[in-house]
Amino acid sequence: MGDSSTELGKVRGLGSAHEGGDHWISERVTSLALLVLGVWLIASLLFLPTLDYATVREWLRSPLGAVPMALFVITSFYHGLEGLKVVVDDYVHEPGNNFALNTLLLFVAVGGAAFALFALGRIAFGGAA
Repeated sequence: MGDSSTELGKVRGLGSAHEGGDHWISERVTSLALLVLGVWLIASLLFLPTLDYATVREWLRSPLGAVPMALFVITSFYHGLEGLKVVVDDYVHEPGNNFALNTLLLFVAVGGAAFALFALGRIAFGGAA
């Protein structure tokens, strides 16, 4: 329509996609969870008699050590993935590159979390050192 369209017509459809709110809340909830789990981790380590391998291994073999640590790992990787996706979406404007980087980030986050949870499982369930 060119210059004859109204001001409202020029901006219609350029507003919110109604998706950002859920992402914003997700980042805040995972931040709060990481704060609580981080305090738990530091406090737990401070209450251990020593920080040698045997003591930490025994602590991680108990459910009070292994379960919150697994939650910490999962929440950390999820929060990091969400944050990096925002950076990619903000700065990579080519749709193909955006998709490729977001897919790569997803694979790295899932792979890293799987590796960390596998290592935790080996410790918690008494696998070979």
